[in-house]
Amino acid sequence: MTKHLRPATVLASLGLFVIAMASPPLAAAELSIPPIQYHQRTLPNGLQVISVEDHASPNVAVQVWYHVGSKDDPQGRSGFAHLFEHLMFKSTKHMHAEQFDRLTEDVGGANNASTGDDVTNYFEVVPSNHLQTLLWAEAERLSNLNVDEANFKSERAVVEEEYRQSVLANPYGKLFNAIDPKSYTVHPYKRPTIGSIEDLEAASLQNVIDFHGTFYRPDNATLIVAGDFDTRQLDAWIDSYFGWIPKPATPIPQVTAQEPKRKKNLRYTVTSETAPLPAVAITWLIPPASDSADTIPLQVAAALLAQGDSSRLYQSLVYRHQVAQQAGADADGRVGPGLFTAYAILASGHQPAEAEKLLHEEIIWLATQPIPAAELDKVKTQLLTDELKQRQTAQGQAFALGQASLIDGNPEHVNTDLAALQKVTEQDVHRVLQKYVTGAHSVTIDYLPQAAAKGAAK
Repeated sequence: MTKHLRPATVLASLGLFVIAMASPPLAAAELSIPPIQYHQRTLPNGLQVISVEDHASPNVAVQVWYHVGSKDDPQGRSGFAHLFEHLMFKSTKHMHAEQFDRLTEDVGGANNASTGDDVTNYFEVVPSNHLQTLLWAEAERLSNLNVDEANFKSERAVVEEEYRQSVLANPYGKLFNAIDPKSYTVHPYKRPTIGSIEDLEAASLQNVIDFHGTFYRPDNATLIVAGDFDTRQLDAWIDSYFGWIPKPATPIPQVTAQEPKRKKNLRYTVTSETAPLPAVAITWLIPPASDSADTIPLQVAAALLAQGDSSRLYQSLVYRHQVAQQAGADADGRVGPGLFTAYAILASGHQPAEAEKLLHEEIIWLATQPIPAAELDKVKTQLLTDELKQRQTAQGQAFALGQASLIDGNPEHVNTDLAALQKVTEQDVHRVLQKYVTGAHSVTIDYLPQAAAKGAAK
């Protein structure tokens, strides 16, 4: 649980200033947050570059965000974007497999990658005197990756094992893996990011080569560099290492599917061979993350419901009624339509219907009844503090810019959204919940241990 800090404590720790604002009793004063000063340009081959020169520490973060995620997986080939995340750490024309570990970990840095619905991002942090090497290495695996049978088969096996561990072996993995497929009817968000063993096994090397040629290109990537460097030197290195990579003549495929508005409530049952207790999840469609006027209040609503042991869902389902051992909520903003999700993992002797009723009651209460000013201020302070803590590092600044640019639709969101968060009111929370949640149709997933599901079917 994030500890609630009083505004003065936050200011003292972050070196920020308070602007006195006329506000209702108990409302926190608004923070004046220095903007992230970023530089943005686009190379002739289409590569987008965002940089933040910051000499607070002798480190530098290098991130490459490719505008391809699980929504872009070929039909019948779910998991391709995730598979390619792994392949990018294999050999290239001029690098051995896993050499990124040597270029980062061996000099005291780190590297990793992740795949989402809309993007695949690769990120490293190293001492700043190794920046030139990292830029060369990122350009090398963009332009000269070895996509061969050996690499394909070895990484496919790794991804399949990840599926077994995170979905099949995890008692509630099948529940969370089912949320997207059950929540979307048309949009390719319905394909889980991790994919499926069947689709991965059906893939061929040529499928992988085609995917690489289609999406891994300079005009489908954003390079973000933050930290201790000289901007003129950085631009020269980027021009040298990335500028020569050709832009393909073929267009980049775009997702055009439009998820229809739900016309009725839907319910599904998913069974588990390993879950000891039932669970339930409920989802509602929300607007794209670029709609910050609604997305940010939805994130505040989710935090009011589920952030910490003092949150409404925990207090109701876990503490007072004791029908659940865990309860949560999330406002998942995406490039396309996102999801507002509430869920509960039941306590022994209780059933999904009990938790479902309480989830709805707490959401309706939040959407219609006055919200204590102290509670709203606490949650906004928690969210704001989390963001500000992240931005104390070069890696955190780069992540914030990547989120703002590729998911929220404009890098300037990195500076405007924190001010918007502080301005969220009780009326904003009521408005978005009534528009997208209590006033809209839902999808409910009952998650039952296999023995209980057989008993219910009798």
